[in-house]
Amino acid sequence: MKKFNSPIQLETSRLILRQWKPSDLKAFAHLNTDPEVMLYFPSTLSTQQSDLLAEKFQDLISCYGWGMWAVELKENQQFIGFVGLADQPEKFSFSPCVEIGWRLDRCYWNKGYATEAAQACLKFAFEQLALEQIVAFTAVSNQASEKVMQRLGMHYVCLFKHSALDAQHALAEHLLYRIDNPNL
Repeated sequence: MKKFNSPIQLETSRLILRQWKPSDLKAFAHLNTDPEVMLYFPSTLSTQQSDLLAEKFQDLISCYGWGMWAVELKENQQFIGFVGLADQPEKFSFSPCVEIGWRLDRCYWNKGYATEAAQACLKFAFEQLALEQIVAFTAVSNQASEKVMQRLGMHYVCLFKHSALDAQHALAEHLLYRIDNPNL
């Protein structure tokens, strides 16, 4: 996987996708304890789990220059969640792959931020990383994320059982979407 010497920062008209800061942790923990935000995940996260996840994201960006970026609003530097790319070399039956993902605080939903930030990530993935394709997936019941995937121009591939969940878990069945690099 391509590495950069320093963390990459992406910008859109309204957003900055950047490396994580210690000041993001409190807002990130709040987001991860919100049952509505975490509805399509097995559980909410404790503050410790949330901090460890942010640290993992930060470390991957430090190592590779890209990853799951912290997202802030340009107008007021408010942290609103994360959007980014994650290398999945062997976790899924469709690995190796790079996935695109997002999680935003509920008060920033329905404003187009996830789509806007994800478009910047796709542009980076295809133009800078020269990846052949990007995948995204979500629980079957998560129609909001599926709509973001569709707005990004991603196409439905198949249903699959998420390997991190028991096959009988209510969220085990996932939708897999994919978009191919238009430059290849």
